[in-house]
Amino acid sequence: MSSLFSSLQVGAVSLPNRVLMAPLTRCRAEGANVPTDLMAEYYGQRASAGLIISEATTVSPRGHGYPNTPGIYTAEHVVGWKKVTAAVHAKGGRIFLQLWHVGRVSHPAFQLNGELPIAPSAIQPKGQVWTGKEMADYVTPRALALAEIPGIVAEYVKGARLAKEAGFDGVEIHNANGYLLDQFLRSGTNTRTDGYGGSVAARARLTLEVASACISIWGSDRVGIRLSPGGVFNDMSDANPTETFGYLLRELSKLEIAYAHVTRVTAQDIAHGAVSGVGPKELRKDFKGVLITAGGFDRAQGEQAIAEGWADAIAYGVPFLSNPDLPRRLQENLALNTPDESTFYASGAKGYTDYPNAAK
Repeated sequence: MSSLFSSLQVGAVSLPNRVLMAPLTRCRAEGANVPTDLMAEYYGQRASAGLIISEATTVSPRGHGYPNTPGIYTAEHVVGWKKVTAAVHAKGGRIFLQLWHVGRVSHPAFQLNGELPIAPSAIQPKGQVWTGKEMADYVTPRALALAEIPGIVAEYVKGARLAKEAGFDGVEIHNANGYLLDQFLRSGTNTRTDGYGGSVAARARLTLEVASACISIWGSDRVGIRLSPGGVFNDMSDANPTETFGYLLRELSKLEIAYAHVTRVTAQDIAHGAVSGVGPKELRKDFKGVLITAGGFDRAQGEQAIAEGWADAIAYGVPFLSNPDLPRRLQENLALNTPDESTFYASGAKGYTDYPNAAK
């Protein structure tokens, strides 16, 4: 039997296989960013994953940057997410909630009273954002004052606590893809001169404070983190990513965090300017715990990564989107459904809950 289909202990959670469902933004929340019955059906269909990592879920109203993305900061959110966790658990699955704040890659259209998005530094990202009505240029964000930063940690604490109330099995801190914590971590977006900027240790400080705070709610064995060390999505860069992410992973090892979810750089990423040579393979030595990776893997590549020891599990994104029974399809070498890209961020069941399982 391939190691991809063997069991794995991740902190306090026992996984029956190492085919994990990566976090996938689908923009299906409704009303006040509340998870729906349709979302519960969607996640329940995918409960055979070794572990489901939920779509990115904002920890505060100002953490939003895309239409119809779910939140975890109100009682209404908890009620909606309880339906999701119940559906997954009813089918024997396990699910972590990914905690998110987009930081500077938001827009006044998403902010209370049309305020500016927040960031470590007032640096305008290149590119545009879909406001729900039109494509708009990113604006120059407002740099957080030093006195505001404990409030950011408190928002993650509240999100972690409400995730527990909602019945999740743990949480994953979204520290990747150019969102708020990633913005603090990397030198290209953090030019602060106080205790949260300058040195690698100072830039990593907020991440480590958030991790410690989440651990205070869940215990270290039910907290994971996602990192994208070579990524350039959302106009990200770092002067020395090997040093930056190596330091962070060593510090996270000391916290005995349940896992690090480190994305690899793909050929498509490199075509968009991503940095090769800094990823899970190169950073494995810096993290003592379970290491999960993601980034366009097929079965053979996943098996190879695990066999070579630089990954313990593989998170699959788009293949899980269109194949609710992906572990079985991979294990039995069955054909995969073709995803409908036009429905990735749409609304309704089409391209969401209507993908069939393979015939028995």
